[in-house]
Amino acid sequence: MKNLAFFTLIGIFAFTSCKNENKKTEDPLVIDENVSQEEIREEIKTLNVALESKSGSNTVGQAIFTEENGKVRLEAKISGLTPGTHAVHIHEKADCSAADATSAGGHWNPTFASHGKWGDAAGYHKGDIGNFEADSDGNGKITMETDEWCIGCGDDTKDITGKSLIIHTGKDDFKTQPTGDAGGRISCGGIIQ
Repeated sequence: MKNLAFFTLIGIFAFTSCKNENKKTEDPLVIDENVSQEEIREEIKTLNVALESKSGSNTVGQAIFTEENGKVRLEAKISGLTPGTHAVHIHEKADCSAADATSAGGHWNPTFASHGKWGDAAGYHKGDIGNFEADSDGNGKITMETDEWCIGCGDDTKDITGKSLIIHTGKDDFKTQPTGDAGGRISCGGIIQ
């Protein structure tokens, strides 16, 4: 009788073990260890840009570029401005070394379009962000989102890295070629990864 009980216990244990092994292979949630997190969820890229004063101004600020789900968002806060309208553009080089920021080159225009207002059917530079307002205390904000830029993607017509963000003393008229008659460069920050 002891032998029968012993063999019955061994049989139950063997059956249970086989059943558990089958559960492991039939589990619908199988994680492939070769799949990276970037493939599961697109990476969020962020660049912080310090805007330094140029051309004898006191204009400084901070800009943040964030790329997520194929769109780049720009959020910037600027201080030390004269109250009123100011232009903001992306320029072709991340070089703010010149006292007047001319080392940053012209507007970033990888598609060789005419200068204009962002989104205009007649054309615009990829760097033609537009105008923003400075309040009576000389503070201003810029917010923009587009799928026409990327951060570090290597596409020469979209990649903003290696460029600079420039704040101008005046407003962009969206007509004068190739600069919009926006005036001097009063703040500059290199967009560097």
